[in-house]
Amino acid sequence: MYLPDLNRILTSGATFPDDDAEYALESHPAGDVVLPTGQVVGCDPLAFPDPDPFTVTVGPGTYPLRVWVAVLQQDGAEWDRTVAALQLVVRDEPAARWEPALVKGQDPAELEDDAFFGYPVDAGTGTLADVAAITALGAWDYEQVEAAFIPDQAPDAPIPGGVFPAVTDQASGANVVVVTSGLGDGAYPTFIGYAESGEVTSLVTDFLVVPAE
Repeated sequence: MYLPDLNRILTSGATFPDDDAEYALESHPAGDVVLPTGQVVGCDPLAFPDPDPFTVTVGPGTYPLRVWVAVLQQDGAEWDRTVAALQLVVRDEPAARWEPALVKGQDPAELEDDAFFGYPVDAGTGTLADVAAITALGAWDYEQVEAAFIPDQAPDAPIPGGVFPAVTDQASGANVVVVTSGLGDGAYPTFIGYAESGEVTSLVTDFLVVPAE
């Protein structure tokens, strides 16, 4: 089963070599996510707005999102930057252990080496949001989606592709914050961090940008 060193990836300034260059990790705030039910989903909200929530829930509330950007450096100069991970912070402390985030019917014992369960991406975007927010988004028409999440020109820095939040369920305030999904379309795993006490510290989608050691 694929399980990266997330505590290292989620460290500002951590570096990972890649051939003749290296990736350096930066952390950037992406605003708060309102979770009225505490049922979290990871998905590409522009292509698959009807995902199942993860089996592990968190307390309803408002939680910060962080975007982890991998800056590719060559000969001491920045060459490119890519969204490496999206983190929903539940408790602002390092995790004592990490486990895959699962939806109903998934069994990690069935996974072979380096395999993972991940959510599909077909519009180059990802999010971690409440199931109520994603359900509400599914009722939007294309013009609403375009106005909220598809800019005429997306920024290159500090977060490549930018961050685009929108309240999708006015009654509860549930919102969706969209970021670019690493290298684009594909499938990406999400992991849950736990404190020594067993409480959830964060949920993190790994966009598979940082090279494995």
